[in-house]
Amino acid sequence: METIVDIPKYNLNEEEEKKEILRHYRALLRTLKPKLKPGDKELIRTAFEMAADAHRTMRRKSGEPYILHPLAVAMICVEEIGLGVRSTICAFLHDTVEDTDLTLGDVQREFGDEISKIVHGLTKISNVLDANTSQQAENFKKILLTLTDDPRVILIKLADRLHNMRTLDSMKREKQLKISSETVYVYAPLAHRMGLYNIKTELEDLAMKYMEPDSFKYLAQKLQDTKRERTRYINDFIRPINEKLELGRFNFEIYGRPKSIHSIWNKMKKKGVAFEEVYDLFAIRVILDSPPEKEKEDCWKVYSIITDEYTPAPERLRDWLSNPKNNGYEALHT
Repeated sequence: METIVDIPKYNLNEEEEKKEILRHYRALLRTLKPKLKPGDKELIRTAFEMAADAHRTMRRKSGEPYILHPLAVAMICVEEIGLGVRSTICAFLHDTVEDTDLTLGDVQREFGDEISKIVHGLTKISNVLDANTSQQAENFKKILLTLTDDPRVILIKLADRLHNMRTLDSMKREKQLKISSETVYVYAPLAHRMGLYNIKTELEDLAMKYMEPDSFKYLAQKLQDTKRERTRYINDFIRPINEKLELGRFNFEIYGRPKSIHSIWNKMKKKGVAFEEVYDLFAIRVILDSPPEKEKEDCWKVYSIITDEYTPAPERLRDWLSNPKNNGYEALHT
C-alpha cells in the first residue's frame, strides 16, 4: 500500500535562505571547534565557498538550496561519526566533481593530494553504485575493495546516504523504493562493517519506512503504546545492577534502549510470531571505562554480577572479547 505524505511547501526567500545556510555553517564550526588547528578555519571556509559557488544554481527536490546537503553531510561526519577537518572539506566537495563544473584538478590544486584522492573515491563509489543496482553483491565487493585506500571515503559516503534517507520524503515513490532497497542491501551492511551500529540501525528503519510503510507504522505505534511500561521495566531491571557496579567501584554507564523497528520486524518474520511474542524488545547496555589491561577482566566481572542477579541463557552468549570483530568491536552479549 502506498502512503501519501504531506510535505510542507518550501517557501524561504533569498534573504532567509542565506540566514539558514549561515546558521548551519556556524553550527558546524562550533561542533568542529575542539579539532581546529591554526589555518583550519580558512581551509574550511575556502572549501565551503567553492562548494557553494559550484552548486549555486542547484536545488534539492524539496526546493531548498543544494548547499544545505553538503553542510548536513559534513555535520553528520563530525557529530555522529567523529571525523575531523579533512573529512569536513571532503564532505563539502563530495558532489562537486560529479555534478558541477569543478574538476578534480581544481580540488587538487586548492587542497592537495589527500583531499583530492578522497573526493575522487567518493565520485568512484557513486558511479559503481549507480551503474547497475541489480548487481548489489558485486557492487558491495567493489566498494569493500576501496576500504584499503582510505576508510574516510566509506564513512563520508555513509553520512551522505544517511542524510539522503532522512530527507527522502520529497522524492517520487519509485525513487524512494530504489534508494531504500540500495540502502538495505549495500549501505546498512557497510555501516555494520565499519562499526557504525547506530547509523546502520537508522538506515534500516528509514528504508523500512518506505519499503514496508504499513508494518513500519504498526510497529512504531506498538512501541509508542508500550513505552511507559517498557521504561518502568528497564529501570527496575537496571537498579540492582547499578547498585552492585557502584559498590564494585567500576567506571561505567548503564542504560536501556528499544530494539530497532527493523530488527523487531525481522524477528517477527523469522519466528512467525506477533509483536507481543517478541521477548527482546529492548537491550540493556553497560559501557565500561577501564584501563586497557583490565578491560577484559572487568567485562567478565560485570557479566558475573549480571548473571548473579538474573538467570543467563548460555546458548545466547556472544563473546567478542576473546575474538574481537574485524572492525575492533569488543563486547559480551548475553
